[in-house]
Amino acid sequence: MTTDLIVIDNLSKSFDGRNAVDGISFSIAAGAIFGFIGPNGAGKTTTIRILTTLLQPTGGAVTVDGRNVLIDKEAVRRQLGYVPDFFGTYNDMTTWEYLDFFAGCYHIPPANRPALITDLLTLVDLTHRRDDYVNSLSRGMKQRLGLARALIHDPQILVLDEPAAGLDPRARVEFRALLQELQTMGKTILFSSHILADVDELCTDVGIIEAGKMVAVGNLQALRAELRATRTIYLTLLGNQLNAALAALSYAPQVTDVTHSQNAEGDWDLQFAFSGDKVAVSALIARLVAAGVPLLSFREEAQSLEEMFMQLTEGIVS
Repeated sequence: MTTDLIVIDNLSKSFDGRNAVDGISFSIAAGAIFGFIGPNGAGKTTTIRILTTLLQPTGGAVTVDGRNVLIDKEAVRRQLGYVPDFFGTYNDMTTWEYLDFFAGCYHIPPANRPALITDLLTLVDLTHRRDDYVNSLSRGMKQRLGLARALIHDPQILVLDEPAAGLDPRARVEFRALLQELQTMGKTILFSSHILADVDELCTDVGIIEAGKMVAVGNLQALRAELRATRTIYLTLLGNQLNAALAALSYAPQVTDVTHSQNAEGDWDLQFAFSGDKVAVSALIARLVAAGVPLLSFREEAQSLEEMFMQLTEGIVS
């Protein structure tokens, strides 16, 4: 049974009478990578700061592994590794000194620190920069160092606020791979991002917030299925079997807008809109096979997270 590690219940936060967060509720299961997305000013960072015990809510409750973030702050902080959307002001330290300083803050015994720091630098691929000053690191390296710092006390949960902001494409790919590795190590990860492709690539679950309110939350694939009224299907037929395929498709009322073209190999590529669910898709494949249509490929176009985001949000801020 999946356990909810983070539970946010009817959470609100007001600033000068304005609701930055307005009664939102969602939960994050242990082992999930949860993408928290929304336009600027939607309430993402405010929610994250409440979760990480840095801000007090106006109403509602947040629990981490059953502990209330207001009542049991120290225990919650031991569970969390937090990477904010800015690095900090430790430029006069070397990479090794930076991690050693935070190891001391978490009361890790001096004798245990060298091996721990070496392991973390290896994990984030910064071993070759251990004696370099933080100020000399690239943006991507600083993000990886910040992640190593967040892992110094071996937290169960990582909370990352816009971790890929400002990274070049290669650094983003490397950072995504690192987060996937951390998930395989048993970490639960929540991260906010404006880069929807990263969320689409990484996340098992998403929450979409706009003007302080949750507009959608849940498993990414389930949300796609729920929102997709019509899917686009592409298939390729072996040889000259176009008429048989068209005849089979004509009996399916969910099929519309069929187009076709012959490719360079002499096979036929077809594209059409399909309004049925996955059971209807399976039945359609069976109909084509029963009609003797030799299928080389059959695929459907998945709705991107960007398309979902545009469908669900209205472009407003609180």
